[in-house]
Amino acid sequence: MNLDAILKPGAIAVITGAAGGIGLAAAELCARRGMKVALADLPSQALDSAREAVAQLAPSPGDVVAIATDVADFDQIQRLQAQTAKVFGAPPALLMNNAGAGLNPGGTAQDLAAWRRLLDINLWGAIHGVQAFLPGMVAAAAPALIVNTGSKQGITTPPGNAAYNVSKAALKVYTEALAHELRNTPGAEAITAHLLIPGFTFTGMTTRPGADPAAKPPAAWSPQQVVDFMIERLARDDFYILCPDNDVDRATDERRMQWAMGDVIENRPALSRWHPAWKERFEAFMAGH
Repeated sequence: MNLDAILKPGAIAVITGAAGGIGLAAAELCARRGMKVALADLPSQALDSAREAVAQLAPSPGDVVAIATDVADFDQIQRLQAQTAKVFGAPPALLMNNAGAGLNPGGTAQDLAAWRRLLDINLWGAIHGVQAFLPGMVAAAAPALIVNTGSKQGITTPPGNAAYNVSKAALKVYTEALAHELRNTPGAEAITAHLLIPGFTFTGMTTRPGADPAAKPPAAWSPQQVVDFMIERLARDDFYILCPDNDVDRATDERRMQWAMGDVIENRPALSRWHPAWKERFEAFMAGH
């Protein structure tokens, strides 16, 4: 992929969840590349501050706009699309559906409202983004990218936050279907979809209870590292952008994911990696025995 021909000066980026973390780092990178950037997030001082910071990196302050948006509301996403088109006059070359929530509503039979809110953000937010922006991107008949931010938890699905795992597992499947559809739809082949799979990343959503919110844990990557890695892998045409971090390397991630698929193939107990009877076998597998 000739990434420089897509993420080029004057091209447009629309990034949700852009008030902080990975979304803000992506917006800053796009501005440094001379792109026009629309930052979308819930209304807050953080969104206003993000716009100011990104505007300082752009060729002109008018090349950056912040549009308060709740991605769970399709009407607001449609408004985001309309306002972006009005301000910049063209569809995005990069649509990054990055907005996410890590709310833990408890168990599988608890707090239905929290379950729905999390799924509305993490899954429907990305679907809303694609539904609103993709038709214009196809009509433009120009190379473009859609990046959806997933999670390793959507692949290995560890116990403890079922709603988050469900949302990211569904987003993985949706993004795979989107990529397949784009490459097999006449007129849409120039648009590619990609799944960003961050490792442990220091963002507001991953700050652990009792920790200093300003201190990055040694094991975590910064959002800037994730975005730099994303750009590197997009240039190689990767669909699955599987990020390591300072604690877990790719080889470890791959073995854990192989084990997770093995549960289905070998008909083990669900989530056998965390089943006491399978503990020693999992450890031996990870050790390559």
